[in-house]
Amino acid sequence: MAEPAPRAAGDELATNGHNLAAVLARLRAQHAGAFGRLEAEFCRILPEFRAVTTEPAGAEAVQLGLRLADGGDVVSGENLAQGALYLLAYLTLAFLPSPPPVICLEEADRGVHPRMLREVRDALYRLSHPESFGETRAAVQIVATTHSPFLLDLFRDHPEEIVIAQKRGTSATFERLGDRPDVKEILAEGSLGDIWFSGVLGGVPEE
Repeated sequence: MAEPAPRAAGDELATNGHNLAAVLARLRAQHAGAFGRLEAEFCRILPEFRAVTTEPAGAEAVQLGLRLADGGDVVSGENLAQGALYLLAYLTLAFLPSPPPVICLEEADRGVHPRMLREVRDALYRLSHPESFGETRAAVQIVATTHSPFLLDLFRDHPEEIVIAQKRGTSATFERLGDRPDVKEILAEGSLGDIWFSGVLGGVPEE
């Protein structure tokens, strides 16, 4: 995600995000309003920055950068923290006029401070519940994995969206939390993340 990308590769964000700079450059050129909202949201979450930049990197490529709020210097992509890059990628998907119909994310909390996980959740909700954010496009189905009790706890009000994966040897079973007959009693016990971590819900390594 941090590397320069060919301008021609800006149609759709690649599975490994390597063309993030090109997607952002095209969004800025073709949908300036959406880019502006993305930029404002990113800088609200990380106020040490005041702008997202996409500068030429040779004749046919573009380089991602973030302009610092204090002094105005640009931090190039290769010098950005992993969490900042992942957050920028999530927001890019969330503000695309036509995002993919299905998005799968492995370890959606990767590189993100636990205090900022609510922002990740909200970016995913912007994709899956566009009407709640004033968007008129079709909803996106999100499949995201996590081992973070902090991220899990942010979904305690929506147990129907949580699926616990239980691995036994080389096989796995899946159970929707909302289908458990004791789900109300479980949620009344306190932090959902702590309850999952304790092993009550399953989905923990075999001992």
